Amino acid sequence: MIAIGSDHGGYALKQSVIRHLEAKQIPYEDMGCHSLDSCDYPVFGRAVAKAVAEGRCEKGIVICTTGIGISMTANKVPGIRCALCADSVSAKLTRLHNDANVLAMGGGIIGENLALEIVDVFLNTPFSGEERHQRRVNLIEA
Repeated sequence: MIAIGSDHGGYALKQSVIRHLEAKQIPYEDMGCHSLDSCDYPVFGRAVAKAVAEGRCEKGIVICTTGIGISMTANKVPGIRCALCADSVSAKLTRLHNDANVLAMGGGIIGENLALEIVDVFLNTPFSGEERHQRRVNLIEA
């Protein structure tokens, strides 16, 4: 299960990602927001992060206008390693090296096609499990 959330600035991209997940039959839980009405990104970033940290969802996706504020919020939740990605190489490497469990994107920064590619790479790339990378993840979590 993938937790997904956005503010109004990421709403349109979130809807595109949801359609993409549905087309691939990937289960998700939409944590909001549910319209283009102005709202506060920390509410939705925290909801996604808590769902992942508590084990209710395997991974999360958070989107605001830049991806910055919502990623900062998600990273405040213990156990979350949220990575802001604007390209597929970063999405791949953050999974391989950092075992990131939440993906952040900027709805006003990247287009739909690139965002969907980033989502696919993030969701389909496993953590490498290499000792050096696990050691570093452990240090992040300490």
